[in-house]
Amino acid sequence: MYTLTPVAQCRQATNGIQIAMTSSAELRSKFLEYFRSKGHTVVPSAPLVPGNDPTLLFTNAGMVPFKDVFLGQEHRDYVRATSSQRCVRAGGKHNDLENVGYTARHHTFFEMLGNFSFGDYFKREAIQYAWEFLTEVIGLPPERLWVTVFEEDDEAAEIWLKEIGVPADRLSRIGAKDNFWAMGDTGPCGPCSEVFYDHGPEVAGGPPGTPEEDGDRYIEIWNLVFMQFDRSADGTLTPLPKPSIDTGMGLERLAAILQGVHSNFEIDLFRKLIAAAGEATATRDLEHDSLKVIADHIRACAFLITDGVMPSNEGRGYVLRRIIRRAVRHGYKLGQPEVFFHRLVAPLVQEMGEAYPELAEAQAQVERTLRREEEQFRETLDLGLGLLEGVLDELAGDEIPGETIFKLYDTFGFPVDLTNDIARERNLRLDMVGFDREMDKQRERARAASQFKTAHAGGVQVEGASDFTGYDHLRDQGVVTGLFTEGRSVQQLEAGQTGMVVMDRTPFYAESGGQVGDAGELIADGAHFIVEDTQKQGQAHGHLGRVEQGVIRVGDSLQALVDAARRQAVVLNHSATHLLHAALREVLGKHVTQKGSLVAPDRLRFDFSHPEPVTAEQQERIERMVNAQIRANAAADIRHMGYDEAIDFGAMALFGEKYGDEVRVLRFGDFSTELCGGTHVQRTGDIGFFKIIVETSVASGIRRIEAVTGERAVSWAEEQAARIADIGGLLRASPDNIRVKVEQLLERNRQAERDLERLKQKLASQSGGDLASQAVDVNGIKVVASLMEGADAKTLRDAVDQLKNTLGSAAILLATVEDGKVRLVAGVTKDLTCRIKAGDLVNSVAGQVGGKGGGRPDLAQAGGTDPSALPQAIAGVSDWVRNSLQ
Repeated sequence: MYTLTPVAQCRQATNGIQIAMTSSAELRSKFLEYFRSKGHTVVPSAPLVPGNDPTLLFTNAGMVPFKDVFLGQEHRDYVRATSSQRCVRAGGKHNDLENVGYTARHHTFFEMLGNFSFGDYFKREAIQYAWEFLTEVIGLPPERLWVTVFEEDDEAAEIWLKEIGVPADRLSRIGAKDNFWAMGDTGPCGPCSEVFYDHGPEVAGGPPGTPEEDGDRYIEIWNLVFMQFDRSADGTLTPLPKPSIDTGMGLERLAAILQGVHSNFEIDLFRKLIAAAGEATATRDLEHDSLKVIADHIRACAFLITDGVMPSNEGRGYVLRRIIRRAVRHGYKLGQPEVFFHRLVAPLVQEMGEAYPELAEAQAQVERTLRREEEQFRETLDLGLGLLEGVLDELAGDEIPGETIFKLYDTFGFPVDLTNDIARERNLRLDMVGFDREMDKQRERARAASQFKTAHAGGVQVEGASDFTGYDHLRDQGVVTGLFTEGRSVQQLEAGQTGMVVMDRTPFYAESGGQVGDAGELIADGAHFIVEDTQKQGQAHGHLGRVEQGVIRVGDSLQALVDAARRQAVVLNHSATHLLHAALREVLGKHVTQKGSLVAPDRLRFDFSHPEPVTAEQQERIERMVNAQIRANAAADIRHMGYDEAIDFGAMALFGEKYGDEVRVLRFGDFSTELCGGTHVQRTGDIGFFKIIVETSVASGIRRIEAVTGERAVSWAEEQAARIADIGGLLRASPDNIRVKVEQLLERNRQAERDLERLKQKLASQSGGDLASQAVDVNGIKVVASLMEGADAKTLRDAVDQLKNTLGSAAILLATVEDGKVRLVAGVTKDLTCRIKAGDLVNSVAGQVGGKGGGRPDLAQAGGTDPSALPQAIAGVSDWVRNSLQ
């Protein structure tokens, strides 16, 4: 029999009932240990990205890791299991994101406690275990528990009523909508039995199954699923040979009951995260709903990143990005102008790192990812919120127009769900019909803009195929099989016309796999066609360009000459991308995979997955590694083989390529082996020299390297040497002495900045003293409103702090004008913030000078665009304070 560990404290519940206080961590441990004592194997939480169900966005229930076991497709060495499974419901069918912050129990991330039987025990044991754990292990009073069963499940009802002893007036029979579970339209399914906790008659709401059930008096805490039938396509239910058990109980909900609170956000875990969020956002009102949102979202974001999800614009990454941005927006709403969200990772690790050590191990990566994402979003947030606030100020009615929503989304990158979040706070609706109409217009414009790379062919359909001979030849003879111009097929092209020439045979490489199409000439007696680009048209190669002279007709035999110098430059860059890819994986790790590329004559561009910038030291190692392979002068080993054989051979498939049953494999020594249909050097030494010129971010988790090779790399190095010589001349220093000279200049600049800062502090101190003598008494409050010429925003803030310390109870508004823009800072001493808010004060002035701002109750900032209105606005501050106090 499981023995209950004594608990040091008890709390007084409603109606005098005593329940043992239990922390979230203790509750998790008690649950797992109880079921371990009942012969269950304790299974660690699976990742949030389901490994056995590509159709499921996230792990959203405790049974997800056992899905294949229930379906009989996987067998394990145990028949009983228990787990505390981390879950996310923020996308797809199960999405609680928009409810977080508005209700007491919705979360994006939560922990589901569960016990499972795979053909072992069934209803009787599941019900007995649930009742024993709730009433004996954690001490919930039986008279506070209400039970539901499926209306047709007499067996479960009899166990509850006769064996457990639940009174008949505390059991409800519920229909299939709520009390019959199914894995899908067909397959395993069965009735449910739910356990509810009764918070007492002083809370509004009725028992489950009654018209008043939506109140908060009865809260569901545990759902027992009896997986009993197999449902066929026609709806027939056939008893399973091995009925199973799947249960789920929200840890946060149960912790709230045990800790004597009604909201999940008041439990120990959330109290600490909310306190940390308050500190990170400089918010003292710990009851603010925005802090609940931030505390909830840090859990979802941190665990998603820990489990390998990175912010992006699609799929799971987009959901993560939405959650991050929603949290950041709520921090912004609290008046936090700086990045803050990543600072909550450490408090979260302190709370949950022991239970989930993978979170602690990933802490640094999580912090870097969140900080980078927030920094990228801040500019978007500033622009979007500014535009939205302006629209809302002038809005007539209760609906934000679709054109505005689209402009925010398309021009400023402001997510629609954030616009919806703000609208919900203000009881406004979104005109999504209008938004969709604008999206359709954009798609039509995009289709019109992408009719074809040029007007040469106009998006025609080309029949037949071209035999590509360009691996071995740069010139060949071919017969014209098709001519096209302005979207139509023609029989001839004349001098001055642009169009596309298709031949049965060509040495021109058509753009594919990042390698640009070839350019060159097509020549016949009296005819000359300049090829500007080559594009694939189905199985044919389309030569795009213009007729320089003569007439080209269908059936003509043309000599095709590829621009050899241009092709060679492209070839060097293409082969270098293969060496670069291998070097990146060697230096940065095997997580690096290609996410796109451009192989052009003048440079190569390579996009790859990596969560952080490539350091200068890493770039140097990569360059050295690639150049070492160039000096090794390995021959290009090209083979044709089946796709599976190629993968076994060690080949890596490249991003964006489509492969058939037979593939072309390119190997350079034992360093690089990839599938590739492009053109390449004969030996790596042909590349000559490789140099990285820039490394940057393309998107969150995606980096880009641009590099040059061959003659272009030599030219780049010569240009850099010339620049260094020019800088040396300006500094009157030799190239070897430039660094010393620059360091001296930087130190002098830093000293000048320090001197300037001291002067600003002196100005703030002197101004504070001078301004204190100008304070006006308004109903016992010292009011200062003044223009400080020559000050910047920091000086204004310092002066406000000086005045608050000097004056005692005071309301202060200081202003300055910089480059034609008004800067405002307002401060209110803390004893007055319950009567006057600094944000209201600063906005009363900002509104008169064409601006808006915000901040904390004791300190707020704003800007404006009309300095001419500033004197009158300042003069009215005392009257504003007087009116606010009435």
